[in-house]
Amino acid sequence: MIELPRTAARSAEAPTEHRDAIVARDLSAWFDRHQALHGISLTIPARRVTAIIGPSGCGKSTFLRCLNRMHELVPGARAAGSVVVDAREIYAPGVDPVLIRRRVGMVFQKANPFPTMSVFDNVAAGLRLAGERDVRRLADIVERSLRAAALWDEVKDRLRRPGTSLSGGQQQRLCIARALAVSPDVLLMDEPCSALDPAATLRIEEQARDLARQITIVIVTHNMQQAARVSDVTGFFLDGQLVEFGTTDRIFTRPADRRTEDYVTGRFG
Repeated sequence: MIELPRTAARSAEAPTEHRDAIVARDLSAWFDRHQALHGISLTIPARRVTAIIGPSGCGKSTFLRCLNRMHELVPGARAAGSVVVDAREIYAPGVDPVLIRRRVGMVFQKANPFPTMSVFDNVAAGLRLAGERDVRRLADIVERSLRAAALWDEVKDRLRRPGTSLSGGQQQRLCIARALAVSPDVLLMDEPCSALDPAATLRIEEQARDLARQITIVIVTHNMQQAARVSDVTGFFLDGQLVEFGTTDRIFTRPADRRTEDYVTGRFG
């Protein structure tokens, strides 16, 4: 198992194996007058992979963005309810959303390396923004992050080349390394493999499973096979509501709700 980088800004206390990483209670979200989420309540276990599935437009990505307060960056967007990450309410008055986004990192559907930066500088960007200037420490964390993203061996001789010079799958893993460099407690992944070929998809899935030994992973996916392969727990969303949430094995083999069964067996969606 690859050791993830640790920064001075991260608490020395690691989440215990049985601690709940994220607890959402009555979470609702809007885009202006349109309500995208309706009273979502669920508990995401620490150091596991949780998959969020459902048809397009059901609120999966909105839910994900509410977990690190990125939803509020959209003009006219707002959220209500409670989200507790590692025993701290992230929507409490006075909480700095920038710090929340460091603790709860995110990888997007489309790889988005900073186009004017090298591979090295892409990974180091968040560290430098947080005030890290020690050259040796930066180099150490960049290497550890790239190793954790299963990318080091492929780019160790190209660290000064633009991040955009990498292949699509490599760029996505570079973005994962960039998120890992600031030592998040949770990593959110929004359809991270939708634009990748099968080989690159397999690398991302293997990486997610390995990373979940040390941090919590929440992944949104349309791919039922991917959810079944990679996740421990699955939530099914429909029309902005949480229909069912439980172990992945039960959701896919013994769902309690007929709508879940219809979706995972391909009757709709």
